[in-house]
Amino acid sequence: MSTQDAASGVALWRQVADGIERGIANGSFAAGEKLPGEMEIAETYRVNRHTVRRALATLAERGLVRAERGSGTYVEAPKLAYPLRSRTRFSEIVGAGGREPHGQLIDASEDVATRELARQLGLKTGARLIRIEALRLADRTPICTSTTWLSAESFPDAGRVFGSTRSMTKLLAHYGIRDYRRGSTRITAAIADATDAARLDLALGRPVLVVDATDVDINDKPLVTKRSRFAAERVEFLVENT
Repeated sequence: MSTQDAASGVALWRQVADGIERGIANGSFAAGEKLPGEMEIAETYRVNRHTVRRALATLAERGLVRAERGSGTYVEAPKLAYPLRSRTRFSEIVGAGGREPHGQLIDASEDVATRELARQLGLKTGARLIRIEALRLADRTPICTSTTWLSAESFPDAGRVFGSTRSMTKLLAHYGIRDYRRGSTRITAAIADATDAARLDLALGRPVLVVDATDVDINDKPLVTKRSRFAAERVEFLVENT
């Protein structure tokens, strides 16, 4: 079959992509909904599966759909409005957007404080730390992956606690800290490395927004410092002066 429609002069893969995009725009395919399989799309548009794959790859590059290995292709939800404020809580932000927050513990291990980590946490260089790698999702969509460091002396067994609570707020509450706020935030841009791309279900080379932040208690004592990598195509940061 020709890769271009003789009457319209538009490549067939583009016609398929445009048709699916119209379906997303008019609500025929809702956010989070699984698209029909490649074979069904091919039959609908009377094209081969290679053409369908190219159309879906183009839509994925534009952030309109996301392929999940072994499951299928899903319509991406609109960008998550993510306020950066003095009290930034992932679960509250995602819930306010009408989506279900989820957290997953990837790994928890012991670490030692570098000079920079020691400065951020108000500790001595070489102090024992607990390092937590986690993934956060809105509904079933990965939003960010993060690396968090805490004092092993102040928060013993923090990895296990996070594994059971899947929430940094609940982890801190477990140790008697009921309130905390953002002490500092720095935002930069980067390209996802292979590990983050796999965790966030992104194609290699896609951008991430890197947020380096330190949270402090009501007396301004550092509690945790973290580096979060957000899928740039899935969030928009709103900086609030509160």
